[in-house]
Amino acid sequence: MATKLIAHELDELNATDLEAKLREAKEELFNLRFQAATGQLDSHGRLRVVKKDIARIYTVLRERELGIRTTPGTNEEAKA
Repeated sequence: MATKLIAHELDELNATDLEAKLREAKEELFNLRFQAATGQLDSHGRLRVVKKDIARIYTVLRERELGIRTTPGTNEEAKA
């Protein structure tokens, strides 16, 4: 993951894709923390971005669980 995730991009992903993104972000955070601990980290700002990405993913998952956001594939036009 090289760039910051945007909430509307996350809305387009299904649950399995979100879980994959979450797993990738957690792996990247682990690697960044390891680099920081060993003094090899060049960009400390990247730690903050990855943490916020993880929080965004968790927020989207929770909002879907509560029914605030709709999951992709459900037609809102059909309801109208």
